[in-house]
Amino acid sequence: MLQLTELARTLPGPPPRVLFEHLSLAVADGECVAIVGESGSGKSTLLNCIAGLEAVDGGEIRLDGQRIDRLDDDAMTRLRRSHYGFVFQAFHILPHLNLMQNVALPLWLLQVPEVQAEAQACAMLARVGLGARAGDAPQQLSGGELQRVAIARALVHRPKLVLADEPTGNLDPGRAADVLDLLLGQIRDSGAAGVLVTHSRLAAARADRVLELGPNGLRALDAVQPA
Repeated sequence: MLQLTELARTLPGPPPRVLFEHLSLAVADGECVAIVGESGSGKSTLLNCIAGLEAVDGGEIRLDGQRIDRLDDDAMTRLRRSHYGFVFQAFHILPHLNLMQNVALPLWLLQVPEVQAEAQACAMLARVGLGARAGDAPQQLSGGELQRVAIARALVHRPKLVLADEPTGNLDPGRAADVLDLLLGQIRDSGAAGVLVTHSRLAAARADRVLELGPNGLRALDAVQPA
């Protein structure tokens, strides 16, 4: 479970700008929460704070009961490698590695033996519908297929938390819907907590809850329908 309690973040000035304060949120294992808001509202900053890439000015961040906002850089790096999965708008697939190798990267960073890492990567590619293409180069894939590889890489090490920042921003609506269903389904099946930041009504409508970020924190929105 991810637990945020009374988080605050202000951008330095002049003049200083409050992005959010008194922000609290609990995301259960197997749940995916969508966070929407205007450009500049602090959605990506909030994800960075949860990931330990930016400091908060106040409050607490806990993952499975462990307070993580006070960890030093080395400890936070180890935690990200073992407990976090990331999916971005840009796919960040390495062109000089084949699909299996790209997906195996988080396992190699955790020093999983090579044979085991390759087997897990191939199994994860099969789960996202690309099992027959493990040896292919990224240049042979479409944008939707590349995002499927990114999802496989984010989940191959069974993270406790998945953070997704505009994961369908580079995809057309048809492919976006398929990729979102895949991403959210894999998060739920894995039992990870998921936080999805998006401008897309389509993406938000598929999450378990939709919250809007503003200066006073998060507020729940009524059921969001796809545009």
